[in-house]
Amino acid sequence: MTTYKDAGVDISEGDRASMNAYKHAASTFASRKGRIGAPVFEKDGYGGFLNMGNHYLVVSDDSTGSKIDLAFDCRKFDTLGADLAAMVADDAVCTGAESIAITNTIDVPKIDASVIDQLMSGLANACSEQKIAVPAGEIAEVPGAVTNAVWSATVVGVVEKDKVLKPETIAAGDAVLSLRCTVARSNGFSLIRKILSDAFGPQWFKKEWKKGVSWGEIMLTPSVIFSAALLKLIGRFGEERAVPVKGLAHITGGGIPSKLKRILKRSDTGAELTDLWLPHEAMQDLIKLGNVPTEEAYRTWNLSNGMLVVLPEKDVPQALKLLKGEGIEAKRAGTITSEPVIRLKAFTGKIIEFPAV
Repeated sequence: MTTYKDAGVDISEGDRASMNAYKHAASTFASRKGRIGAPVFEKDGYGGFLNMGNHYLVVSDDSTGSKIDLAFDCRKFDTLGADLAAMVADDAVCTGAESIAITNTIDVPKIDASVIDQLMSGLANACSEQKIAVPAGEIAEVPGAVTNAVWSATVVGVVEKDKVLKPETIAAGDAVLSLRCTVARSNGFSLIRKILSDAFGPQWFKKEWKKGVSWGEIMLTPSVIFSAALLKLIGRFGEERAVPVKGLAHITGGGIPSKLKRILKRSDTGAELTDLWLPHEAMQDLIKLGNVPTEEAYRTWNLSNGMLVVLPEKDVPQALKLLKGEGIEAKRAGTITSEPVIRLKAFTGKIIEFPAV
């Protein structure tokens, strides 16, 4: 049996660190009180809000995590930009914001111009498709400080004050849609790499998965970016809202239990998720290979459920129609309940419960 902690990642300690870090960050807010860009306190949100008068700027940070290590193992760098853009743009849209710019920093032990060219080409293509600019960035050659490359980004979004999503309005009877993503997005790769290296050795990424496709190739499948498609529902800056979406949960590290809980603001709400997408076949094979407990799998990966959308039941058909028009696979996955429990039907058929508060 293999867990995320076995791979060196302690989610509980990470949560404690985040809480402490935000306390220090919030201590700076008073320094801009009464000034343009005064921050708004937003605990457990998907981004930081800066007051710009009639609208907010929204900022958020993330990285490709250790998926970049696999890119270097496979010497394939052109897909990772989609992962980086997805991590930050799909966080920003959960606030209601339209992402307008992404800046990035690449820390490497030694610069290879060809590698940087491929990474940035992938990022530029992904951002252009989402109508996001890349106005600035940094390449840092820091031998000794890092032994492997680290690629992180900051997104800047914009949203009118009256269009900020209000998850506190989520109530029993609302519907939950699930948007289908690819293999593993850019989360949980420490556990992926441990399972596969334990099974096949240090060159695991060359080992065939199926039909001539290696484990490295399938695990480098780029992330689907949902931001632009979701903006068709909630409207870009200056546009009317097409669907009255109440909340969006970007399912990344921590899985559905962690990320859906973020938008269940009321103590009397939970969710019953009976028709989630099945995990990609490669993820199902990985879980079996590592003997990963089902609960652990759902706490670590999104298992093909990349984004959850909460909205009134009557608006489900229109939302599904608009998402399909944008090339996004989506379906009704469940319902908001009045019990503070996230109850889901796992791909194994097992019913799993997680606290919603």
